[in-house]
Amino acid sequence: MSRIIIFTILLLFTYCGKSQNSEKNEKEMKTQNYKYTNNLINESSPYLLQHAHNPVNWYPWGEEALKKAEQENKLLLISIGYAACHWCHVMEEQSFENEQIAEIMNKYYVCIKVDREERPDIDQIYMNAVQIITGRGGWPLNCFALPNGKPFYGGTYFQANQWIQVLQGLQNTFESDKEKIIKAADEIAKGIEQSDIIDIKTDSSEFIKSDLDKSIIQWQKHFDNEDGGNKGAPKFPMPNSLEFLLNYYYYSNDEKIKNHVFLTLNKMAEGGIYDQIDGGFARYSTDNKWFAPHFEKMLYDNGQLISLYSMAYKISKNEKYKRIVYQTIDFIERELSANDGGFYSSLDADSQGEEGKFYVWTKKEIETVLKEDSELFCEYYKVKENGNWENGNNILHISEKTETILKKHHLTKEEFDKKTDILNSKLLTYRNKRIKPELDDKILTSWNAIMLKGFIDAYNTFNEEKFLRRAIQNADFIIKNMLKDDFRLDRNYKNQNSNINAFLDDYASVISSFLKLYQANFDEKYLILAENITKYTIEHFFDNKSGMFFYTSDIDKALISRKMDISDNVIPASNSEMAKNLFYLGKIFYNDDYLKKSEQMLFNVKSSIYENPNYFSNWAILLSHYIYPVNEIALIGENAQNFRTELSSYFYPNTIIAGSIHKSEIPLLKDRFVENETKIYVCKDKVCKLPVDNVNDALILIKQ
Repeated sequence: MSRIIIFTILLLFTYCGKSQNSEKNEKEMKTQNYKYTNNLINESSPYLLQHAHNPVNWYPWGEEALKKAEQENKLLLISIGYAACHWCHVMEEQSFENEQIAEIMNKYYVCIKVDREERPDIDQIYMNAVQIITGRGGWPLNCFALPNGKPFYGGTYFQANQWIQVLQGLQNTFESDKEKIIKAADEIAKGIEQSDIIDIKTDSSEFIKSDLDKSIIQWQKHFDNEDGGNKGAPKFPMPNSLEFLLNYYYYSNDEKIKNHVFLTLNKMAEGGIYDQIDGGFARYSTDNKWFAPHFEKMLYDNGQLISLYSMAYKISKNEKYKRIVYQTIDFIERELSANDGGFYSSLDADSQGEEGKFYVWTKKEIETVLKEDSELFCEYYKVKENGNWENGNNILHISEKTETILKKHHLTKEEFDKKTDILNSKLLTYRNKRIKPELDDKILTSWNAIMLKGFIDAYNTFNEEKFLRRAIQNADFIIKNMLKDDFRLDRNYKNQNSNINAFLDDYASVISSFLKLYQANFDEKYLILAENITKYTIEHFFDNKSGMFFYTSDIDKALISRKMDISDNVIPASNSEMAKNLFYLGKIFYNDDYLKKSEQMLFNVKSSIYENPNYFSNWAILLSHYIYPVNEIALIGENAQNFRTELSSYFYPNTIIAGSIHKSEIPLLKDRFVENETKIYVCKDKVCKLPVDNVNDALILIKQ
């Protein structure tokens, strides 16, 4: 690919930026008189609607734009971002709202706007292209392509003067040396095609504990032993990696691993990445101490972190973790919950055009609101007279030991907690009078399923019935609005409409969440749905050649490449989640085909897991199930739910639970019901030990 990189560097230069958002009320946007209105006006995505009155003649991705480019022999400009993205909106303000720049764009290009959260398949293609070209990526993502969709140049954020140079330079090259562009596009297309190729592995050797141990030893060299997470900045929470490390601690009893996870969770909870007065985590920290966040709050982060802190509480019984879970759930209910049971996508990083303005404080503001209590508050949250961040502002974070504060102010821990709750509430009331960050109110299937799992994990840990009710409400919302009679799913939902066919992450996340919900309430409806959706996914996404799943369905119109989502990141890869789903369903239904598919998928990436477990952490969780065989637990009888509640309060990552208070035809439960008795069967690979009638005895068998 070096010729491509040399060509693009000689042609133009690129600047990689970060991300912003400033949206407008949709009704206002459609009723006010605007000088310009483009083809995005009929879209539902808040991100696309934000650009509906740019002077740029934007099109949504679709046949109309692609045909226009082909008929008029114009290059495509594909600009991709998302609603909570800071630098996306900076570029909009500087370039896309500039009439002179828009004139150039409209004259020479067919301009397409894409919401990456609605269309991750398109984002995946063109992000891959930009990474091939520049060696890096990010949003806003701006990629130039031939009328057939093949990309030949791209970058991220461009300043206005750079953007003009790019637009004019590419058009000049297209007119004077079109063959050079076509050649570059063909080479990049080959690179995209090859980037995610997975060959089926015929190696059937066992998964070895010592190999996994060695990979963890290598990973530990990258641990930040002072502030948690991995060394360096920016810092992303990476919930799935931390979940795997908790699982690994359970199997290995390695105190260093446990301490690293708890250090990370503590530092995140104390840092500015966590909203200290309202709950909820920002997407990432721009520094290496979790202090200065990129202020957008995403549904998928908070759903996973609710799960993670709930799991950590089972091990630590740390009341701080419980507090984080409850506060974050309260935030989700207040700010990201729809009336009909769905969850919205995100809150913007910006308000009034400034990143973080809604969340930061001057010391004078705090003194005005809290009066004589401001000294205690400012000490605890490290508020400074001249600010601890930018422009005299303070990001609330905890760096003093609580014991030091208690001693100085002669307070007990209970008195201090009560007082800080009151002070936080006062500041929250004051803060809510500010102009809030804009809400991205589209509902995405996969993100809702992630949040659903967060509620179930919180319920399993704390036995809070309202958490289970909320999980069921969301599951039923998905069934009613996103699931079709043939078990096909839609990707998005807004204003009672869906217009995008679901992707593999939607299917994988829904299957996973329904499996988890079944294990929480034993309603077989969700288990049967999980299996039927799995059957649909195999039919329309599975690749027999590689033994993996494509990211897009075979009923979707093809892009220039059909990609696979393999490596885990801030969200687990859709293939790793499907491999786990097949494993769990195979164990519950005694389905050997599911188990073989899951094992083959794991073989395909085995070497990658050992080489880089941080980015194959969800795969590593599945790998652990082969190294440390799981317990298939059957609870059958009138007290099955009570036994489940007690079992779920413990941290046992090596268990799969099926249960019923009645007779059941589920293979793991079949022929095990006895009238007026409740039995617990602990099994491995379909071989069960003698049943027991109490949880304590079952725990002994689980540990064996």
